Formats: sequence, C-alpha cells, structure tokens
Amino acid sequence: MQIELIALIFFVIAFLYASVGFGGGSSYLAVLTLILTDFHEIRTTALLLNLIVVSVGTLFFIKNHKIHFPKMWPFFALSIPLAFVGAQAKLSNSTFFLVLGVSLLLSGVFMCIQFIALRASKRSLKLTQKLGIGGSIGLLSGISGIGGGIFLSPSLNLLRWENAQIIAALSSLFILVNSLAGLTGLLISDGFAIDIEIALPLIGAVFFGGMLGSYVTNKKFNINIVRLLTVILVLYVGIRLVLLHGFEISI
Repeated sequence: MQIELIALIFFVIAFLYASVGFGGGSSYLAVLTLILTDFHEIRTTALLLNLIVVSVGTLFFIKNHKIHFPKMWPFFALSIPLAFVGAQAKLSNSTFFLVLGVSLLLSGVFMCIQFIALRASKRSLKLTQKLGIGGSIGLLSGISGIGGGIFLSPSLNLLRWENAQIIAALSSLFILVNSLAGLTGLLISDGFAIDIEIALPLIGAVFFGGMLGSYVTNKKFNINIVRLLTVILVLYVGIRLVLLHGFEISI
C-alpha cells in the first residue's frame, strides 16, 4: 500500500475522530498492524499520532471551558503512572499482537454497548471508582498503545457520569496524558522505535486532519456512523490478530 494512500486514510480518521472528541488510536493501531510488522514501531507510532490529534482537541476543550479538573483528576491519578509502567512491559512479538487483538475486540464490544446504552439522569462516581477506571485503562493504554479514550468514553456514558461534551473533553485529555506517559515509558525502556519515512507523512496527515476536525462541530456528522465504522474496523483486525497469534489461523 502506497504511503500517500495510507496518509490520506489517516487524515480522514483524524478528521472524523477529532470532530467528535476522540484521538482515533484504535483505528490507527488497526491500520498499522496491516502495514508494519515490528510491534515497537506500531505502538510508538500509534501513541505519537494519538498525542498529535488530541493535543489540538484538548486545547479546544480548554478554550471552551469543558475541562473541569476538580472532578476529573482522579481518572489521571493512577492512569498516568500505570501507562508509564505498562509501556515498559517486555512482551514477545506474538504476545503483543495477541494482547492488542483482545484490546481491539474489547474496544469494539465497548462501543457496541454504548450504542444500546439508555440515557438517564447523571450520577456521581466515588473516588475509588474513578481511580479504578482510570488506572486499569491507563495500564492497558501503555501496554497496547491505545490512548484509552475508546474504553473511557463508552464506560462513562454507560455509567451516566456526565454529559457527552464533558466526557469527550475528559477522554481527550486522558488520551493526551496517557500517550505522553506511554511514550516516556517506551523511551526509558528502549522500546521507542519509529520509521521516520513512514511516520512523518502520517504525523502530518493526522495533524491537519485533527486540526480541521477540532473546529467542526459533531452536528456536521452522525457520530453513530463514525462509531459503526470504527466497530467494523477494530473487530475485524482484533479477530484477525487473535486467530493468527492465538491459534495460528490466518484470515
């Protein structure tokens, strides 16, 4: 596959995800597994792309006063150190792809649950609940390279913690800080690896796609269409990775 075509795909992913407050990490990972074989490169590249897209989105949310630190900080308290630790995990190539495949399958399931979640009045979460949710997703984020928003947002919507905009703002900041923590962990553990010839066009594509998407309201797009496309992509790649690296079945 030509790098120009891949860059165009990533531009579209970044644009669509940024327009609804996400980073697109699961989709980047899904596509990267189809074009790269070194899991160090896959994880590093995905975290970098996540970081770039959500940096723009987070600034947008801050400017619009959607980031409320007093109610959000517990989600970061454990997620940041655990993302840092998770990124340093020493995994074999096969184990990483198996973990990633399961993570993608879980993200698809989480998004399916959000499709059928019934809306009701908001409810608060205890400090321990916020710490537990943030910490577990942060650890998975560091190990797999998924920013974590694709798990956090459906979970909080399902739990009816806050309105959609506040949850999207939290998810954007969550992806930002955990991607930074994960990349720092990779650097310290010598797990940071990147192919500049491939990464630079993708970085440029997601930067401009994310910037454009951040200034487009989600009224321009049906968010359910974005979710449906994501579910199809991550479930396909997740099943493919689990079958290949868990059962040596190629599809």
